[in-house]
Amino acid sequence: MTTAQDLALIALGLPPDRTVEQSGLSLALAGAEAVDLLESGALTLDGDRMVPGPRVATGDRLLDEALASLVRRGERYETVDGWLWRRGGELAAAYVEDLEKAGLVAHPRGHVFRRRSARAVPADSPEHVSAEERRTSGEPVLAALLAALGLGDKPSPAREHLIGDAVTTVLAAVGGAVTELEAAQLRRDVESAAFDNMWRG
Repeated sequence: MTTAQDLALIALGLPPDRTVEQSGLSLALAGAEAVDLLESGALTLDGDRMVPGPRVATGDRLLDEALASLVRRGERYETVDGWLWRRGGELAAAYVEDLEKAGLVAHPRGHVFRRRSARAVPADSPEHVSAEERRTSGEPVLAALLAALGLGDKPSPAREHLIGDAVTTVLAAVGGAVTELEAAQLRRDVESAAFDNMWRG
């Protein structure tokens, strides 16, 4: 299982009273893909620029798609932040669909993502058990991604040193992007409430 698949299964397994915004999860999933590509050697960073390596089959359809989507032209490669926003558009929905096709999630009644009409929940599977074990072990990359989504604490300093500089750059970009998204959503909510109040008189 990839880091993104583990992250998606954990998010989908949240209790009904804890929801995660689909757009924020999409950004975190894009970051998880970047981490896996870094660790596979298919990607390196030059500062915050994403430099693609050789095109290799990762064994996962969405991760192969992520690798193929990396900008490979010009002297100025795409920034991590720019790639997160571009790649993370509707990524949460793509992962739900992919996991559903693999028989790893189902759609009973209810809600998991706000603004979604159906709740996708993890099936009872070894893959879900493995994802939860990775979470409870405090594995630092997954912990940092979950913390960016407000779903846990940041990795302890003792575990943070296990993360390389390039992965740290990606995780910091995910945190910044999710914060930026939340701020934009808050502004829209405030503006919408002010507009409604104006019309109510």
